[in-house]
Amino acid sequence: MKQFWIFVNKEWLHILRDRRTLLILFGMPIAQILIFGFALSNEVKNSKIAILDHAADEVSYKLIERIQASKYFEIVRVLHSDSEIDPAFKQGHIRLVVVFPSSLSADLNHQNDVSIQLISDASDPNVGTTLVNYMSSIFSDYQNELIALNKLPYTIKPEVRMIYNPQLKAAYNFVPGVMAMVLLLICSLMTSIAIVREKEMGTMEVLLVSPLRPALVILSKTIPYLVLSFINICSILLLSYFVLGVPVKGNLFLLLAEGILFIITSLSLGMFVSSVAATQTAAMFGTLVGLFMPTLMFSGFMFPVDNMPIPLQMLSNIIPSKWFFNIVKAIMIKGLGFSAIWKETLILFGMTCLLFIISIRKFDKRLTL
Repeated sequence: MKQFWIFVNKEWLHILRDRRTLLILFGMPIAQILIFGFALSNEVKNSKIAILDHAADEVSYKLIERIQASKYFEIVRVLHSDSEIDPAFKQGHIRLVVVFPSSLSADLNHQNDVSIQLISDASDPNVGTTLVNYMSSIFSDYQNELIALNKLPYTIKPEVRMIYNPQLKAAYNFVPGVMAMVLLLICSLMTSIAIVREKEMGTMEVLLVSPLRPALVILSKTIPYLVLSFINICSILLLSYFVLGVPVKGNLFLLLAEGILFIITSLSLGMFVSSVAATQTAAMFGTLVGLFMPTLMFSGFMFPVDNMPIPLQMLSNIIPSKWFFNIVKAIMIKGLGFSAIWKETLILFGMTCLLFIISIRKFDKRLTL
């Protein structure tokens, strides 16, 4: 029995001396509790909305004050005509427009019944429905106060209009999210393993004695994966259209061009992982673990990024799939053009250039040693 406790003591010492084990043992649960408890939530807060106030009277001002006081909404635009609604949505900065009718006070005071139009972006059906419910709740509270004050049966009805996805199909949000996640994981995994395999087998040096420069050798290895990944994205689009019924409302060629850019970004990310990994196992582990969870949590596919604390919102900006997810939704679901996605495109292009430069320099440095 004494020997048993000696072995137990030895294991204790091993664990306490190994900082990585302690980090996994105590750091991961704390990090996961904090992230899932405070940052990742399906609750929608601080959603950017616009107001179109045709009434501009006491009732509309009171309702606007209540909307501003709510933690769920942030009024970022005040519209002046119905013609401004569609362009406001196409700019991609708002998720809901509240339209107060010009006869708001008259209808409420004389008929005790009024309808207020809510126009919601339903490209993400869960978020769109949740925002309408939040706004309806504000109207309902005001209505109950009027009933209690005047002892009259007031009715304030939200007149809901869902745009981009009026049928509230979940596939409209599911397809862009899965497309961004699958392409990033598969493309980066293929590139990282392919190059590390050459290094493990000792054949990379054989390739590099060829007349081609090392950078061109590495690029030549990624081109077949670019072609295969392009076939992959075409397959996803065909399945989405014919099986899931998700249309491509925007320009198909623009969507394919953005898909190629994202594939190149993912391949360059795989090259970066390959340049720092020593073995295929390390490359595979680093790619799957290092990319899968951040993509799932911070791309906006599962959890609204606007709800997250500022540091995590900043962290989400370095996740390539977040930008491609926004691009696919804008083109496929909303039918927008390049003018609406130039910022996301520029960010992906910048990421690609940066990753290529870092990867190639690391390869050159390693081969000269």
